[in-house]
Amino acid sequence: MHVAILGGGIVGACTALAAQRAGFTVTLIEPETPGGEQAASYGNGCWLSPSSVVPPAVPGLWKKLPKFLSDPLGPLAIRWRYLPQVAPWLIRYLLAGWTESRVMKTGHALRALVAGAPELHAALAEEAGVGHLIERRGLLYIYPSRADFEAEALAWRVRRETGVKWLELSEDELRQREPDLDRRYSFGVMVEEGGHCLNPGAYVAALIAQAEAQGMKRLAARATGFVMDGGRLKAIRTDQGDVPADKAVISAGAYSRVLARAAGDDLPLETERGYHAVIADAEAGPRTPMMPSDGKMSLTWTATGLRVAGQVEIAGLEAAPNWKRAEILRDHLLRSFPGLPRDLPADRVKFWMGHRPSMPDGLPCLGPASASADILHGFGHGHVGLVAAPRSAELLVALLAGKPAPIPAGPYSPGRFR
Repeated sequence: MHVAILGGGIVGACTALAAQRAGFTVTLIEPETPGGEQAASYGNGCWLSPSSVVPPAVPGLWKKLPKFLSDPLGPLAIRWRYLPQVAPWLIRYLLAGWTESRVMKTGHALRALVAGAPELHAALAEEAGVGHLIERRGLLYIYPSRADFEAEALAWRVRRETGVKWLELSEDELRQREPDLDRRYSFGVMVEEGGHCLNPGAYVAALIAQAEAQGMKRLAARATGFVMDGGRLKAIRTDQGDVPADKAVISAGAYSRVLARAAGDDLPLETERGYHAVIADAEAGPRTPMMPSDGKMSLTWTATGLRVAGQVEIAGLEAAPNWKRAEILRDHLLRSFPGLPRDLPADRVKFWMGHRPSMPDGLPCLGPASASADILHGFGHGHVGLVAAPRSAELLVALLAGKPAPIPAGPYSPGRFR
């Protein structure tokens, strides 16, 4: 059986390798360089977080909608010009987190995708010869005070109910662990099972190279549709001609919606634009990757420097970046570590913007398309694309092969939007 993987990001890379293990012949169709700067897989927050089980929308979020519209530089912003187009998605987004029971249900589904992820990634990286890119030293959430931690009671309740464990750190313990950290932070929460990737772009490129070394064919082309006969897939239409295939997985990230439509499904995929800033040769920083409660951004050492990543901007695929959002990330990083110079020259700071592929309920679409069971949707991971990719790939390949799924497939079914 010949399967075509449409998209060479982290989900496509993991799915290609899983399909090879299952005995499929694999062709990867990707127009750009895998792991390149154009991809969300390149610029994410680097976290392999088994505690990423809290969906973006929670009860009461609707009350903040006016602020999201009025503050173009807030941690979540919606551009006025894009509001009419995104309104249906936004309503579903808010409703998905309307009650605690809905949030808890989503949390359990997310936990099934992310539990044990650092170990899965470590194994994949070792096989690809880049084991050094995956580190498992835990992840740290930091707060100005215990009261600020307790203000996030729902989030930590979801984590506890889904099996996440953590250590609470007093001010003295936090100082010992993180001597460079600004003293306004006096309370920490350590999730020891967490890990991170030192260079997500290089990691994706290495996984693709590993699949190619094992016989995968990579085609530099853009998939545009499908050739069907009696409900069975015959080929993938591309800008380089038709590519014969028995099965296909749509894993083109934020660009998957057009292909999903060609496969019979108009799914509510939106882009949550994210930014990062990287400081080269940083003089200070965290010993453990951390997330400040007053910034909701990840601060992580990488192979190219100290990266701060975050922000959510709803503005579509075509709008120009607002680099002030990346400057906000940089400035928060400088405030968090007093040992960093305030007069950083421009050539030491690199900004980036990319597109998270997000479904309104915080869960990916993993399952068969309406037009044919030969075509699977494999996109929409939002904030958990990197961490959830290996388990998502296992589920997708089990569906391709008609074998028992490693986790219940129901929560991720595209049918929930039909």
